[in-house]
Amino acid sequence: MIKLKDGFNGERALVLPKVIVRMMEDDPLTSTLHITDIGYYPKAQHHFRERKEPINQYVFIYCTDGAGHYRIGEHEYTVSANQYFILPTGIPHAYASDDTRPWTIYWIHFKGSLAPFYAQSCQTPMDVIPEKHSRIHDRNALFEEMFNTLKAGYSNENLHYVTSLFHYYLGSLRYLQQYRQATGETANDNNMVAFAIHYMKENVEKHITLQDIANHVDYSPSHFSMLFKKQTGHSPLAYLNLLKIQQACFLLDTTDMKANQICYKIGIDDPYYFSRLFSKIMGMSPQIYRKTKKG
Repeated sequence: MIKLKDGFNGERALVLPKVIVRMMEDDPLTSTLHITDIGYYPKAQHHFRERKEPINQYVFIYCTDGAGHYRIGEHEYTVSANQYFILPTGIPHAYASDDTRPWTIYWIHFKGSLAPFYAQSCQTPMDVIPEKHSRIHDRNALFEEMFNTLKAGYSNENLHYVTSLFHYYLGSLRYLQQYRQATGETANDNNMVAFAIHYMKENVEKHITLQDIANHVDYSPSHFSMLFKKQTGHSPLAYLNLLKIQQACFLLDTTDMKANQICYKIGIDDPYYFSRLFSKIMGMSPQIYRKTKKG
């Protein structure tokens, strides 16, 4: 039986049964790298974990919004949005969300003979800053694919597939520039609107403002808005809302996430506002949309 944790609003988490973990440790493929726990905590206020007794798992934490801090042995660090770190095995540690800017995090506990290689030099905060060639949205979708595959069951095929994805996921971080350059896309270099839309997609899980977008493309908000609407027919924030609802539709179509979980995945903290915005754009509530698609 899959164990789901309860806690923060919009959170999702899986803890793999010990019998499955032992099975992966004996499998030639999954023994090299395997996930034991995986989850997503949005706006995790008062989140705190201290392990005085060392564990035999590496702990990957990717902060996409807000801030936090952590301790490895006697060394303390702060982490902010667009940074990740990996806690080593065998050393007491602690980590916590910032009191005033609670973090949103993707987290994974993992083991395997290749795990030390991926964790090497990642004890300090590592940057994953959005820029014109970044693929943060793609990486987050990869996380969802791993999570959903594990949630679907623990068959050998599912476990092997998730291990293959996890190699790719960690590789996309360890070899960040190669991952970003692999698509060969250059359209954003000289196209302000395309650059702005890319930035919106990379930050679809966050609350970003018109000023944030304008700053990113180095225009004044008023001039940027005029040029953007001229090319797209929409104001920047209206277009951003379209992207958010497009992503919400994808999650409604492809996952069993509830509406009050999906809203956090598109940077909206209020489920009621999300439902109103969805209905305004799609002409029906998220619940009716899901029923219609299933029908």
